[in-house]
Amino acid sequence: MRFEHVLADIDGFGRFQIMILTISFIGRFTLPCHFLLNNFIAAVPSHHCNINLLDDGPTFWNLSHAERLRVSIPAEEDGSQSSCRMFTEPQYQLLNNSSNVTDVPSVLCWNGWVYDNTTFKSTVTSQWDLVCNNRGQNKATATIFFMGVMLGALTFGSLSDKFGRRIMLLVSYVSGLLFAISSAFSSSYVTFAVLRFFTGFCIVGIVIVSAVLNVEWVDIEHRKLVGVIDSLSWTFGSTVFVAIAYLATDWRWLTVSVTFPLILAIITWRWMPESARWLIANGKLEQAQMYLTKCAKMNQREDLIHTLQTESLSTIVVTDRKDRTYSYLDLIRTPKMRNLALRTGVVWFCVATAFYGISFNITGFGLNIYLTQFIYALIEFPAKILVYYLLDKIGRRCTEVGSLLLVAVCLGINIVVPKDMSVLRTVVAIIGKGSSAASFATVVLYSSELYPTVIRQNGMGYNSSMARIGVAVTPLILLLDDVWKVLPQMVLCFAALLGGLVARTLPETHMRCLPETIEDVEKAYQ
Repeated sequence: MRFEHVLADIDGFGRFQIMILTISFIGRFTLPCHFLLNNFIAAVPSHHCNINLLDDGPTFWNLSHAERLRVSIPAEEDGSQSSCRMFTEPQYQLLNNSSNVTDVPSVLCWNGWVYDNTTFKSTVTSQWDLVCNNRGQNKATATIFFMGVMLGALTFGSLSDKFGRRIMLLVSYVSGLLFAISSAFSSSYVTFAVLRFFTGFCIVGIVIVSAVLNVEWVDIEHRKLVGVIDSLSWTFGSTVFVAIAYLATDWRWLTVSVTFPLILAIITWRWMPESARWLIANGKLEQAQMYLTKCAKMNQREDLIHTLQTESLSTIVVTDRKDRTYSYLDLIRTPKMRNLALRTGVVWFCVATAFYGISFNITGFGLNIYLTQFIYALIEFPAKILVYYLLDKIGRRCTEVGSLLLVAVCLGINIVVPKDMSVLRTVVAIIGKGSSAASFATVVLYSSELYPTVIRQNGMGYNSSMARIGVAVTPLILLLDDVWKVLPQMVLCFAALLGGLVARTLPETHMRCLPETIEDVEKAYQ
């Protein structure tokens, strides 16, 4: 007997499953906020050197502010004032419209910077002067966070396969809340970076644990619906995040604001059930029977409770796997599992690199930062609704391949479209963003269906860590514009193309039972 048969008897998508989805939705709301938080808390406001100590004479201070800037800061080739350099002394001849100052020495800002606080009251950039020569530290903020996410995915994936989905979800809630709030009150950049690392490490457990829990509690027919709803929770969070960011322009209060929903998630956790699949796979038949009985009662199938006996549940486990401890090594012990892990890892890396490469580049199209972020979030709704229909119409594999190839096409188009055609570039970028969101929504569901129950959480943890490697290197890829302006777009385009080609080699899972053991994978996947 398979677990799907038990679910079919007690309703594989009733009130019980809706309750699980609702609780997961609450907890997952804060994830996109933290994943995109760097776009706002590490934004770079307009800035120039602090010139207040350049000259304390009356001539200097009798000038208007604009005139003081003109005589103190050299102009760039495009006519704008330099953000990183200043003259060693005021060049009063510039007031006479003289531009012959090419031989006048200029130096790096030695007295700090002055920032425009029109859009942002405060950012970590202005807090610790992460500009000019310190620009790399600013980009590293996102990389450090996602390195924590990568390691956290591996850790929570392993621990939730060992100790259970439910308890590790609570650990992720509580630890993520504590580290995120602490980071908002950091007194130095180093402290902030360390706390952001641990915030990413802990908070990622929410997404990989809840995604698996949701899939393991529903029947085959509704797995795609659950996968899309899970993904829409991300889109909903991204959309609301724009409003929160618009209202909270101080980086500390913004961090606190997007973290508070975890308190509600902790309160509602008490109603979250453990995965009956995991309990059965680990020989905890009495607990599995208890949760399945609750499911039957809530789904109004009380007349079938008598069939949920431990003896019948034990027939689901056809091997001695309850006596084994599984680890990440089981992903590579057997040939087909090893091949599967390699391919899904590459796809997740490419999907994440393309998705966040577009998401992080919200200032590159000439529109308001809030408007761009809002449009980026809004386009995900129709993209994911389209995914819901395509998953059945053309299958998981074709949906994943098609969405990644469309991302590659959009990135390729924006390589050749001139910079001054900002409207066209933005439209193409929005289509690319929607396609990348569709690829992410598909790959999460697709991968959870490919991996067997006994190491499904390990598999999702491994895949999530591969994605976070992609996210961590994305800010560094965007820095390649110093080498060649179109190089970042070319790298992202290649990543999306590679992901699509590799996804083409994965087996289809549409309308197939979830594999329970590694042996199921070895027998089923060709």
